[in-house]
Amino acid sequence: MAPKHYRPAGKKKEGNAARYMTRSQALKHLQVNLNLFRRLCIVKGIFPREPKKKVKGNHHTYYHVKDIAFLHHEPLLEKFREIKTYQKKVLKAKAKKNEELARLLLTRQPTYKLDRLILERYPTFIDALRDLDDCLTMVHLFAVLPASDREKLEVKRVHNCRKLSHEWQAYILRTHALRKVFVSVKGIYYQAEVEGQKITWLTPHAIQQVFTNDVDFSVLLTFLEFYETLLAFINFKLYRSLNVKYPPILDSRLEALAADLYALSRYIDASARGMVVEPKVDASSSSQSNDREESELRLAQLQHQLPSSEPGALMHLVADNNKEVEEDEETRVCKSLFKDLKFFLSREVPRESLLFVLPAFGGMVSWEGEGAPFKEDDDSITHHIIDKPSAGHLYLSREYVQPQWIYDCVNARIILPTEKYMVGRVPPPHLSPFVDNEAEGYVPDYAEQIKRLQAAARNKVLPLPGVGKEDLEDPQNLLYAGVMSRAEEAEAAENKKKMAAKEKQYHEELKLELKKGKGIVVDGEAEAEGEEEESAPNADNNQIAEDNAAMAKVTMPRKKRKLYDAMKMGQEKRNEGINRIKERKNKLKNAAQE
Repeated sequence: MAPKHYRPAGKKKEGNAARYMTRSQALKHLQVNLNLFRRLCIVKGIFPREPKKKVKGNHHTYYHVKDIAFLHHEPLLEKFREIKTYQKKVLKAKAKKNEELARLLLTRQPTYKLDRLILERYPTFIDALRDLDDCLTMVHLFAVLPASDREKLEVKRVHNCRKLSHEWQAYILRTHALRKVFVSVKGIYYQAEVEGQKITWLTPHAIQQVFTNDVDFSVLLTFLEFYETLLAFINFKLYRSLNVKYPPILDSRLEALAADLYALSRYIDASARGMVVEPKVDASSSSQSNDREESELRLAQLQHQLPSSEPGALMHLVADNNKEVEEDEETRVCKSLFKDLKFFLSREVPRESLLFVLPAFGGMVSWEGEGAPFKEDDDSITHHIIDKPSAGHLYLSREYVQPQWIYDCVNARIILPTEKYMVGRVPPPHLSPFVDNEAEGYVPDYAEQIKRLQAAARNKVLPLPGVGKEDLEDPQNLLYAGVMSRAEEAEAAENKKKMAAKEKQYHEELKLELKKGKGIVVDGEAEAEGEEEESAPNADNNQIAEDNAAMAKVTMPRKKRKLYDAMKMGQEKRNEGINRIKERKNKLKNAAQE
């Protein structure tokens, strides 16, 4: 007798067995090794799936059959096979010690491009912007890593990542699209708004980076290869929207001084003003010589129009923004935050970050060293950003503040007082703009102070600490606060009395109507009955709500019930953390008072 679920030989599979296959089956089907399979999956955007029923067991990785068929028809797969075959020829020539043939074969090695995959994965520009967070973080990370032969990270790739990251920052700086900045232990978080999409990325601190052994850099380099192509396409599109030719030609002197962002800003400013004239190219000459001559001519024109002594095309970005782009209210606020302020950066502060943030919010900035727009002894400097006490000359015409003041002003959208950020003092806590304090249940004291400063900047009245919003309705309080004059206070008090009298009359009439309907009752008994009636429904409602919650939890599936319990546990832990912070704050207050 045949088994119950016997399937004759040759019959097609059904269900999950037909829809999914394991990674080993996929490798066998595609006839590739594991490294090439991972590479294909990364560039094509194919990820493992979680079937409801794992036919081969829980210890396998599953892929959808249609995804594997998608890879099977990928032209890039044949290109990778061709490159692998060609590399065998090179190894064979080297094994035979035919160095000349090996060198010749290396110059003719087949190459491939990922341009088609960008359009395939991102049909519209908005789709590409939505997937840009990881791309920017990866490119900014490899822009500060040292080149390594062991990890197969070439100097050319590091320079390309640095170039792409600076091109992106120059566009954000030019359009004043930066919205939030937060300095953490991991690095510096930025958030910008481009084409209505909020893009957040992380940049490492400017310190020596060290390779670790617990990271597979071959996988990261495959991601980086795709992200470099994606970011180059996005930068091209964004620069064309500003009517600026891409890729930009930088001032070689500034580039050698590691002032790439400043050089890019000068180039964008010159291109937007129409200073760079496109040279006419002779069709009979070779393409290589034409490109070189064009680059030299454009660079010469740029250096002639923007000499090194000019106090900054970077600063002209504030005044000469792209007039064709319609700005929203937030962009106008960001553009004018540091307007008419000049900053000078000391040697020890994070220069690249501040060179990016300050001009993006309308400030004029310079630094120590060659290629700077203006010198340290400039009398028009209003703020000197410094991180340690200076032994040199101090200027009375400027304020010396720590770098945190810049980031806190950016997040608060107002110019904060500088007393707490003076050099040598412990600055106030650096609050994250990505955290909603009211939703978390705890609002730090410094956040309350910033909120009041923002309200004062908008000429909006907020209640004092310990006073509720309802107290603002009392005209006497507003008179004491100096918001209203005495005549206005008297008129407002009279209106309030009239409204109170009308409200009292309405309630009395309502009580009389109720007495007529139910009969005459003694006032004390009526109040007691009313209190009992109010308390009884409240208790009943609470009991009903608890019973409904318990019943809903019982009828939940086991998976959802565990998820619900985990959510409740997370809420309890968060409340415990908030109570712990409040207790700690009260202890510190009591210790300070004693």
